[in-house]
Amino acid sequence: MKSILLVFIGGGVGSVLRYLIGKLLNSHESGIPYGTFLANILGSLLIGIILGLAAKNNTFNSNQTLLLATGFCGGFTTFSTFAYENHILLKSGDFTSFAIYTIASFIVGFLAVFFGMYLIKYL
Repeated sequence: MKSILLVFIGGGVGSVLRYLIGKLLNSHESGIPYGTFLANILGSLLIGIILGLAAKNNTFNSNQTLLLATGFCGGFTTFSTFAYENHILLKSGDFTSFAIYTIASFIVGFLAVFFGMYLIKYL
């Protein structure tokens, strides 16, 4: 139960921060979601730092890692987890899984968005 609460709190804080960055930087005029881009890049950097520190010198215990990496970064951006998982695949030399996972994530992700929009529009 403690693990769930830590992820919940971290995710809530990350989600609110992402929302605020999006409100501040995303613009309908430019069409480019600079806030989302910034959150994704910062989240990727942050999860790399957190998990790197946790692995290298045990700076974070498992509860802190759940709060910060799973919770905060998960709420702040899902791209951070995607980038980290791809890092692990590349580091392990599993180039086939890297390619399949990356391509499938983009294609299925886009298709899911379009499918959801299609369902809402036509139901």
